[in-house]
Amino acid sequence: MISLTGRQWSVASPTAAAEGTGLPEPAASLLAARAGDQVAAWLKPSLDHLHDPHDMDGMAAAVARIKQAVGGDERIRIVTDYDVDGTTSSLILQRTLWLLGAKERVDHHIPDRMTEGYGFSVEAAEQAAADGVGLILTADIGVRDHAAVRAAKDAGVDVIICDHHLPAGADVPEDAAVVLCPPQEACSYPNPALAACGVSLKLAQALLAEHPKLDRILPSMLKVAALGTVADVVDLGTLENRAIVALGLEGLMQPPHAPGLAALLTAAGLDGGPIQASDLGYKIGPRINAAGRLARATAVIELFDSPDAATARTRAAALEALNQERRRIQDRMVRAALEQVPQPVPAFVVVACEEGEDWHRGLTGVVAGKVRDHVHRPVAVIAIHGDTGRGSVRSLPSVHAVRALDAAVHLLRRHGGHPAAAGFDVPPDKIAALTEVLCAHVEAHANTLDLTPTLELDGCCPLSEVTFELARALERIGPYGKGNPEPIFLMEGVRLDKFGAMGDRHLRARAEGIDTVWWGGLAHRDALSGPVDLAAKIQINRWRGRANLRLTIEDVRPSGG
Repeated sequence: MISLTGRQWSVASPTAAAEGTGLPEPAASLLAARAGDQVAAWLKPSLDHLHDPHDMDGMAAAVARIKQAVGGDERIRIVTDYDVDGTTSSLILQRTLWLLGAKERVDHHIPDRMTEGYGFSVEAAEQAAADGVGLILTADIGVRDHAAVRAAKDAGVDVIICDHHLPAGADVPEDAAVVLCPPQEACSYPNPALAACGVSLKLAQALLAEHPKLDRILPSMLKVAALGTVADVVDLGTLENRAIVALGLEGLMQPPHAPGLAALLTAAGLDGGPIQASDLGYKIGPRINAAGRLARATAVIELFDSPDAATARTRAAALEALNQERRRIQDRMVRAALEQVPQPVPAFVVVACEEGEDWHRGLTGVVAGKVRDHVHRPVAVIAIHGDTGRGSVRSLPSVHAVRALDAAVHLLRRHGGHPAAAGFDVPPDKIAALTEVLCAHVEAHANTLDLTPTLELDGCCPLSEVTFELARALERIGPYGKGNPEPIFLMEGVRLDKFGAMGDRHLRARAEGIDTVWWGGLAHRDALSGPVDLAAKIQINRWRGRANLRLTIEDVRPSGG
């Protein structure tokens, strides 16, 4: 049966409960399904779950070359991407080099999204050489930037790459001095799912292994690495990534913090209360990304470098203003993009518009994701500026974004990315042909079932078993994210009452005395008069020192479906 939002539900088969945990049955079953034979470690993330950095191919060579640069008075430049993973990587690497005594000879460069675009460019390599830089460290970019690495080497500049963006079978730049990238073929590092900030953290661990204050430095760096790890949506099903995020969250909830971080937490409403992984993704991440999307990501570095609380508050306020502007433009773009979607919806949706006040190239990826979630099709959103259309793709699990663009390589000036997200440049007069090729690719490689929205549920949980004890137990199985999504349970035959609106889109109600909220669910109010089946998350809602049990409804279907 199709739900009220047009999705089919897939309910996981019951898993034998993990023994000896003392958790209520629904949580113990979930833990067994998620953790397998690592139940004890899963429940207690620790520094012991951080692997030896020297297990990473190239680590010894990277440490030796950096220490040579530090001891030889070379200038070092850190070049990173403009998103959260890139900026947190820059912060970790800068602090590490400062602690090694090279602060006066270290600078950083973050490409301008509007003028330079994504990646480590030949221009950036040549500028580093002109500035007398002897060593470049890249993070979250570099592993696919062969031409730039070659240009740097030809100019006498060594490049060490810290990255994780390596498609299967792809080669790393042979002209790099060292490549730290767990997915590369030569690397047997136990956790290939590190974000770039995670790779940067491992380099920091190796470089600072003999530092007398490492036991204080590492927890501080974990706070920053947790931000990038969650925001870059890497796998939180690995023990090391779980430890980075869990211990980072622990640190974020234990002030005092440096002025910049403290001001950022305050701006996001996260000072003085519990912080969850979702807060990093939905509250902190967008504020950091707003700088790189609408202005310069260096504003984030400047915030973290704030010398005092007053300066930090001013810089955090500027970042907050950018984030508010980002939200306003994004909302306008989503509405305009949805108006462009043809009916019936094609296999691959492509929307394009001239860049302007209401259509910003820095937001094409975010908007593509919003439209994809609405139409459940892979989506490309393009901003046209002069003779170039700069586009972003957000795809579905059944459609590999880069392979889809590979099919249209003859129409594109450049493209690259991940299975779920990619970017490209296309001449405006080729957009119609690009649309045809992308639609044909999906029609040839995906079937109707692949394009039908499916909601994955983690099992059944009668409403009578929804308690504070269960909610607290489920919190212990976090942090939640990719690879360990927050569980959604089926609750059958539920009667909702005491309805109320929250704004013009959201619905609140009670389910046999338990508070519920359905974000975006107000439009379905009239269909909830009888018994229904809920797909819901079991949560503890904390606000101003108070906590109450709450169901967050993800979807509803008529009872008995």
